[in-house]
Amino acid sequence: MSIEIPTAGDIRTMSEREAAKVIETLRGEIGRHDYLYYVLDRPEISDAEYDRLYDALVRLERAFPKLVTPDSPTQRVAGTVLESFPTVEHTAPMLSLESTRDRAAVGRFIDRLRRELGGAPRLILEPKLDGASVELVYEGGVLARGATRGDGRRGEEITANLRTIGSVPLRLRGEERDRPRVLAVRGEVMMGQAEFVELNRKLVERGGEPFANPRNAAAGSLRQLDPRVTAERPLVFVAYEVMRLEGVRVERDEEVLERLQGWGFRVPEPVGFASELADVVVYHEDLAGRREELGYEIDGVVLKVDRLVDRERLGATTRHPRWALAYKFEPRREVTRIVEIVVQVGRTGVLTPVALLEPVDVGGVQVARATLHNAAEIERRDLRVGDVVRIQRAGDVIPEVAERVAAPGARRGPRFRMPARCPACDAPLERRGPLTFCPNRFGCPAQLREQLVHFASREALDIGGIGEKTAAALVESGLVRRLDDLFRLGREELESLPHFGARSAGKLAANIERARRVPLRNFLIGLSIPGVGAAAARALAREFRTLAALREASFEEIRKTPGIGPVLARGIREFFQDPRHAEGIDRLLEAGVEPLPDSAGGGSSRLAGQTFVFSGRLEGFTRGEAEEAVAALGGRTTSDVSRSTDFLVVGSEPGGKLEKARRLGVRILHEAEFVELLGKDGWRGGR
Repeated sequence: MSIEIPTAGDIRTMSEREAAKVIETLRGEIGRHDYLYYVLDRPEISDAEYDRLYDALVRLERAFPKLVTPDSPTQRVAGTVLESFPTVEHTAPMLSLESTRDRAAVGRFIDRLRRELGGAPRLILEPKLDGASVELVYEGGVLARGATRGDGRRGEEITANLRTIGSVPLRLRGEERDRPRVLAVRGEVMMGQAEFVELNRKLVERGGEPFANPRNAAAGSLRQLDPRVTAERPLVFVAYEVMRLEGVRVERDEEVLERLQGWGFRVPEPVGFASELADVVVYHEDLAGRREELGYEIDGVVLKVDRLVDRERLGATTRHPRWALAYKFEPRREVTRIVEIVVQVGRTGVLTPVALLEPVDVGGVQVARATLHNAAEIERRDLRVGDVVRIQRAGDVIPEVAERVAAPGARRGPRFRMPARCPACDAPLERRGPLTFCPNRFGCPAQLREQLVHFASREALDIGGIGEKTAAALVESGLVRRLDDLFRLGREELESLPHFGARSAGKLAANIERARRVPLRNFLIGLSIPGVGAAAARALAREFRTLAALREASFEEIRKTPGIGPVLARGIREFFQDPRHAEGIDRLLEAGVEPLPDSAGGGSSRLAGQTFVFSGRLEGFTRGEAEEAVAALGGRTTSDVSRSTDFLVVGSEPGGKLEKARRLGVRILHEAEFVELLGKDGWRGGR
């Protein structure tokens, strides 16, 4: 269909009635092309031609704002950032499916249906989509609201976010007489595997935390308080169940799927039918074999009774419908494929190669990425994109590639090469031994986000209110391009951040103001000097007393500081000599940050000569606070257990240090015993 696009002059001379006709034609044509593109994957026109139609509609609606309706394609992304999501009741309970991986249990399910229905059941078989379940409600053919599954009875209303998804019809297709008066439809919001990998790649390169799997990525994208963020994510909605239907009569689920597709929805594919276990097994095995080719995540197949009247007879328990069953696949375990290798820029500028993986189950945890440590390690093990690898969790926490699984005869991808320039700030990279660094410490956005979180942490400047999300918002909004920008922000600028109101902005502004005067040891921790943790920062602050003295200190002077070895001393000296670091520190001082001299002496020496190591998470202390408490009493802390260690203090989930301490006969203290050892003069409260 060819539509004549009105010019600016045409629009100026149009009456409202004439504009309404053109607008309706444009909306119909844009809706048709949306259906072809998002639902059928059969686009008929180029992106440029689509943009011409869309831009014409935008211009007409701006000229005639009274003609704008909620179901217009221009309203997919509209509205303001929400403070929170309201809760709504579903039109019918969104029950979960009973599931099994046992073929015999599937046979028993079919036998029960045969007994209760008095004959062989006609089952409709569909892929079990692995996404975020939502309900869409249409009234008069127009999308009225949408909600998350929530607890199955009530969910969060996320209509504005669901509108942004191109495969969600804003108005049902078809003739008015064929559309229902009320339609409540259930389906899954999903993210394709290729799109998931690309999203994770961008998150990792920006220094963010990648999603564990496509389902989490879809769910996280839907629960954004700003619909514009959801609109940027490549989401797809697939409808598979009608929860309420008025004005249209259907008798079988097969007919439901046909109607849904006719009304403009994507539906599950491929669909099969069965009456016997053998037919279900064939469908299940065929789909399992094609799982990697589908382009989206499925975790099994769904068996549903086709006749709706039979479903009513069978009913439901409080949790599951008795007419459906999920026959799940065995989870992918340990062996998976490297989809892409990207580099992540850390807080101190170290670039870490990260393997983005096809999601795999490792010890009951979904893993979609694994560290590759450094370029030298990749080179040594010859790991490449497309390789099949075995994954393990280092220390049962951090996923890593254990080994490449040989695939004789398979063509391998090209060798991995570290980039020459930083993916976040384009600065030339530096190689130091096996490690690659971005030297642009105070000007790299990926480092800056991590630096802000660390800089504001309790161990550093203790600026309450700056977590990962706020740090990312400060950097992405352009309010903070360097660390010193933080101290030039006022309440008004902070109010412009997502989810910030006058009260939260005022509180953060006050916290920033209080942090201007900071003990030198905390300031040194905040600078993220490589190798300088709480103990080294404390020793340097006591030795040099002022920042100026430390900045001017020679290698020999730094080396004389208790606990500072030659390698660390050289690194500290190089850090302060680097012109970029010097400029960054100068800017912080110019912005009003005042590192205060360390107060010398005056403390107890009750723990003098005793060495402590910590392992696991403490409830009443941060790690820095615990080390500070030991140092205040004259004790010493190290990171490794050895024969010279006096105490290992263990919190929840201790690592391998605990076993080593037992072997060496080191005394082990639990947190309560540690607090008792400190006594009232060594413990001043914590979290």
